[in-house]
Amino acid sequence: KNLEEYSYFAETAIFVPLKAFITKEIHNNTMEKKFKRTTVTSALPYANGPVHIGHLAGVYVPADIYVRYLRLKKEDVIFIGGSDEHGVPITIRAKKEGITPQDVVDRYHTLIKKSFEEFGVSFDVYSRTTSKTHHDTASDFFRKLYDKGEFIEKTSMQYYDEEAKTFLADRYITGECPHCHAEGAYGDQCEKCGTSLSPTDLINPKSAISGSQPVMRETKHWYLPLDKHEEWLRQWILEDHKEWRPNVYGQCKSWLDMGLQPRAVSRDLDWGIPVPVEGAEGKVLYVWFDAPIGYISNTKELLPDTWEKWWKDPETRLVHFIGKDNIVFHCIVFPAMLKAEGSYILPDNVPSNEFLNLEGDKIFHFHATGRYGCTSISLTSPASRMCCATC
Repeated sequence: KNLEEYSYFAETAIFVPLKAFITKEIHNNTMEKKFKRTTVTSALPYANGPVHIGHLAGVYVPADIYVRYLRLKKEDVIFIGGSDEHGVPITIRAKKEGITPQDVVDRYHTLIKKSFEEFGVSFDVYSRTTSKTHHDTASDFFRKLYDKGEFIEKTSMQYYDEEAKTFLADRYITGECPHCHAEGAYGDQCEKCGTSLSPTDLINPKSAISGSQPVMRETKHWYLPLDKHEEWLRQWILEDHKEWRPNVYGQCKSWLDMGLQPRAVSRDLDWGIPVPVEGAEGKVLYVWFDAPIGYISNTKELLPDTWEKWWKDPETRLVHFIGKDNIVFHCIVFPAMLKAEGSYILPDNVPSNEFLNLEGDKIFHFHATGRYGCTSISLTSPASRMCCATC
């Protein structure tokens, strides 16, 4: 398919940054080192709901265009995708619906994968983080860092539900917001005023599982000491990759200037990949740690005998297409994980776009006609906006 088939996305401001990115690619290929192959990944959509048209516009269409561009040039490239299927929001949805977390991710993985297929996004593989390959890969990755002494162990006080006999993740704690005093604020954020919170900030906290008042109890977790990696990250990003897009470079600089802190790689939860060490019963790998490893495990599924050349050969170029919310994870946290492991290449570029937002007064001003019969040019209701975007 030629690129003109995507022309109706022009008003979403995809083409301006994408054209600039590809133009720089042409310059880099003629002026700098040539790579033998390119590994392209796109952010793993969370299997807690359907993929949104804004995500398509911000991440998957640009990635698809770039991969098609490389294929037209007869370059060696693979395009890796998959669903992110662990984490607390999935367990919350499962409890609300009276089903298992596996039921939730099975439903949405199937729906998202079908959406990508119908939209024509040309992944070479689209797998999931609940696969056996991923569980084995993520466990082995953690264990190697653990055996090398790359983690630090810390104990902390965390809310515990004595009735449910479980530690509570931030989203399983609700109470009164200390800022706007709205009831039902979560332990990580107040949905009414948008303020980021810690569970201990809440007034009259309650367990979202049993409704009882939780107590503080000591728990142990493993942390990736990002501060240990700050010096080389500063050189690698701020000096060696000044060509990265301003929003990516700027956000990384902001984090580095504030100083990096150790980040927990495990949590108390019953849905996820068990921490593969003794004394870690009831603990799983934090979803932010296991999800990016999905790029590697999905490549293993696609190319079980040759996957390493796509992730460990210095003559391979790694490019992550993401949205703005994932910049820090792909430019600071995941590279620190790869560097700590010791045998992987680091990303050469991390193009990040703003997601297309169809809410409020933002209206498409082009004429859309499709198989659903939508011909509106002034779209006012959410249903008609989505119909037009789908068409």
